[in-house]
Amino acid sequence: MKALQEIGLRRACRFVWDSVLLAVLSVAFLPPVRSVLLRLYGARIGRDTVIHRFTIINVDRGGFRALQVGRHCFIGDDVLIDLAAPVVLEDHVTLATRAVILTHLNVGYRDHPLQARFPSQTSAVRVGRGVFVGAGATVLAGCSIASEAFVAACSLVNRPVVAGEIVGGVPIRTIGAGRKE
Repeated sequence: MKALQEIGLRRACRFVWDSVLLAVLSVAFLPPVRSVLLRLYGARIGRDTVIHRFTIINVDRGGFRALQVGRHCFIGDDVLIDLAAPVVLEDHVTLATRAVILTHLNVGYRDHPLQARFPSQTSAVRVGRGVFVGAGATVLAGCSIASEAFVAACSLVNRPVVAGEIVGGVPIRTIGAGRKE
C-alpha cells in the first residue's frame, strides 16, 4: 500500500497498462515486430533500426514517447533503458549487449533515510550520431555522448563525452581520440 500512496492511483493504473504493453513487446521475437510495436505505443523509431530483446523501465513516468531512436541503430540483447526522462539515440547508434541507460536516481520512498543526502533526480540522456556504447556500459542520468564517440565495455559514463572521444573505465576517463580521415 505504501507504493500506491507514494505514486497515486492514476500512475498505478498507468503502470498496470504499461506493464501489459511491455508484456506484449517481450513476446515479439523478431526485431521488426518490436519496432512496429514501439511505434504503435508512441516511441519514435527510425527505419533500418534493429532492436533485440531489451528491457524498458519506468515507462509509467515518461511514457513510450520518451524514447526516440534514429535510423540505422542497433540495440543489443539485454539492454536496459530507463524512460523516467527522455532518451534520444541519434542515427547509427549502437548499444551493445547489456548496456544500461539511466535517466533517474531515487534511493527509495520519500521517507528513506538517504533522501536528504541523495534527493530524487531525473534528467534526459542524449546519445549522438554514430556512437558506440560497449557491452555492459552504464550511462548515468543527464550524461550526453556526442557524435562518433566510443564507450568501452563495462564503463561508467558519469560526465558528458565529447565528439570523437574514446572513453573507458569506472568512472570513465579519456583513453584516446578517434582517428581522423
